[in-house]
Amino acid sequence: MKENFKSGFTAIIGRPNVGKSTLMNHLIGQKIAITSKKPQTTRNRIQTVYTCEDGQIVFLDTPGIHKAKNKLGEYMVQVAERTLKDVDVILWLVEPTTFIGAGERHIAEQLKGLHLPVILVINKVDTVDKDEILKAIDTYRKLYDFDEIIPCSALRNQNTEDIIPCILKYLPYGPMFYDEDTVTDQPQRQIAAEIIREKALHALDAEIPHGIAVAIDTMKERPGKRQLVDIEATIICERDSHKGIIIGKQGAMLKKIGSNARYELEQMLDAKVNLKLWVKVRKDWRDSDFMIKNFGYDKKEI
Repeated sequence: MKENFKSGFTAIIGRPNVGKSTLMNHLIGQKIAITSKKPQTTRNRIQTVYTCEDGQIVFLDTPGIHKAKNKLGEYMVQVAERTLKDVDVILWLVEPTTFIGAGERHIAEQLKGLHLPVILVINKVDTVDKDEILKAIDTYRKLYDFDEIIPCSALRNQNTEDIIPCILKYLPYGPMFYDEDTVTDQPQRQIAAEIIREKALHALDAEIPHGIAVAIDTMKERPGKRQLVDIEATIICERDSHKGIIIGKQGAMLKKIGSNARYELEQMLDAKVNLKLWVKVRKDWRDSDFMIKNFGYDKKEI
């Protein structure tokens, strides 16, 4: 290992839907955080690890900081705000706009009390003219005294190569936290559940927004057949009408979700996957402490 090796923790923050997960996937080079056009898809702090010869960055992808509407929402905001106290560098993702809403002001206030290096990443610059980007930079400069400002497009991979060196600049010197080949400390079951949930979100209409969770019931390799993994999972929804939509006409929707998820699970596990999906209704699970805990969201983490 190099003498001047650096290592530390970086939180990716920003309002829901600014492209945090897309950026994370891009920087790490493989898909871990799930992405969806619907807000609030990231519910836990997903830790991913980036290692290069100069250092190691452990990314914490926080749930978006926003005004909470229910117990799950409160939980997500508390996790996000608590994460900020445990890191060395903060990467704040915003969109290229000159309108700064209450959400951004709320985040800026949170940051002022932390005295940490903050790198502003203005994402989605491929969607506006150059003048707009300069105006956005100027507007954000007045909001907070950033250590660095990087305009980029995570989706189009424009100007993202400056982000890693920029983070490393502000990390302390020290040894690795994780082995070189570690990409995430999320157990495979949890990633599998997130992949299935992502595919369901992509396939379903806006009428079933975030009222679904996925529980992995069994996930095991077949004895003697190392290349075959059996996975049984249950998609939990809040209403009987939702259950019908998720299953679809003659099971067509559930089949579609299953085959999309199977493809990605096979990529992740590097094995053939036999996937069975069920759908169950659990009314108001997002307001039940027991249910939230049941789907892997731990109240103690708050």
